[in-house]
Amino acid sequence: MKSFLKTYVKELLAIVLFAMAYVPTIVWMWDRWFARDSYYSHGILIPFVTVFLIWQKKDVLSSMEKVRSKWGVALIAIGMLLHIFASLMRVYFISGFSMLIVLIGLILFFYGAAVFKKILFPVLFLVFMIPVPLVIITNVSFQMKIFAAKIAVAILNGAGIPALREGSLIRMQKAHVMVDDVCSGLRSLISLMALGSIFAYWMKSSLLKKYILFLTTIPIAVATNVARIIFLSVIAEVWGPQYADGLVHDISGFLVFALAFVLLYVVGKVLE
Repeated sequence: MKSFLKTYVKELLAIVLFAMAYVPTIVWMWDRWFARDSYYSHGILIPFVTVFLIWQKKDVLSSMEKVRSKWGVALIAIGMLLHIFASLMRVYFISGFSMLIVLIGLILFFYGAAVFKKILFPVLFLVFMIPVPLVIITNVSFQMKIFAAKIAVAILNGAGIPALREGSLIRMQKAHVMVDDVCSGLRSLISLMALGSIFAYWMKSSLLKKYILFLTTIPIAVATNVARIIFLSVIAEVWGPQYADGLVHDISGFLVFALAFVLLYVVGKVLE
């Protein structure tokens, strides 16, 4: 009993120190999650999903022998060094990844490699809560919106609706549609990749098919976003640009993600 309490106190102390060390990083992530037009609005849900996935394995984990791994201390040291460097340079993205390294080190130190292997995916799933630097977001979003605009213009012309692309602006005979950063499809891609990883984790199939399912999130996100741009372009051209803004624009975003979810589910069932 005394040994159990001693271990419990050590674990609790480690959690408190871990949380205190990463307060600035957690605050930074929180700000990015809830920023206007955030690409990581799903970030707040990720830790809860991780806890749920680990909780599902509680019976197996409770019966496993906890053998501490010597790699735990090494990973904690490496992670903390990265955190100190990132904090001094104010590069919170690196600090976010160092947080995962330290967390893995703590799991190995207190519970061992066998336990870590059982919860490998739930722990690595936390990577989806760490926002990518804004400079990368801006560059990738720009490339994606240009690509989406090119495909949309080609399809519109093929469907008999004359369209011309000027950067990310789609000009038609009676209206024009601007493919801005929010409509680049990057937000859907990031969220869909997180969702796709869950689908792949739960899929009862080979590892190869799990990877295939996860990778299909990329073409699905791009294709559904192009479909949205075409939909809004047709509405703007036929009924007027005022009908493609506001409520219709917002609802189409939700519908497109719902369509992507269905397509991902269908691909998973086909692969199974």
